[in-house]
Amino acid sequence: MRTKSFLATESDTSGTPAQQSATQSERTAPPQRPSVLDQAGGTKGVVYSALPALAFVVAHNFSGITVSIAAALGVAVAIGVLRLVRGESVQPAVGGVFGVVIAAGVVWFTGSAKDYFLIGIWASLAGAILFLASVLVRWPLAGVLWNAATGKGNAWREDKRSRFYYDVATLVLAAVFGARFAVQEYFYVTDQVGSLGAAKIAMGFPLLALALLVVAWAGRSSNKRLTAIGLAPAERG
Repeated sequence: MRTKSFLATESDTSGTPAQQSATQSERTAPPQRPSVLDQAGGTKGVVYSALPALAFVVAHNFSGITVSIAAALGVAVAIGVLRLVRGESVQPAVGGVFGVVIAAGVVWFTGSAKDYFLIGIWASLAGAILFLASVLVRWPLAGVLWNAATGKGNAWREDKRSRFYYDVATLVLAAVFGARFAVQEYFYVTDQVGSLGAAKIAMGFPLLALALLVVAWAGRSSNKRLTAIGLAPAERG
């Protein structure tokens, strides 16, 4: 009886070879890295990130700078509390509050509502210059960042075509940041606070997401190319 029971238990736990293989694959499969959207807090996180700027612009249309600042800060803090109550990641919310505090401080110091967007405008220019410069020095940032995030190493730099893929993706990112700067700088110079808010939202994550699709294309194309020529990227252990 004991022998039969033992054999039955062993048979139940061992399973078929296919089941064993599937179980082993599940155990050895590397954990999925969070996407850019996930790191931003998901779709809700992207929406939440736009709300403080929207609150600032709406409040500015009806009141002065103090009320506008209070509205933006209030919305940012409320989002953080809401995410905390729901048990969601508060990291994006904390970053959002910090950004609003910095922008609000600039507005409070200068006394001009349009300066709420000043840091973002110049950050866009800096990003455009940085991405463009990385292509000129043959270290396209799209390749550097993608391969650092996926643990592939620097094999891609040894292949001219792979560098070309990442050059294209990096130039697209430079164009996105350059367009942000050009459009928002125009609205800034012409004192169009409402249009600045609209441009910040419309040219924020949605536009960046399109550029990141090009980066993903470059990464996949480069990996295929490196595999084909026997220079497969190193996997992170």
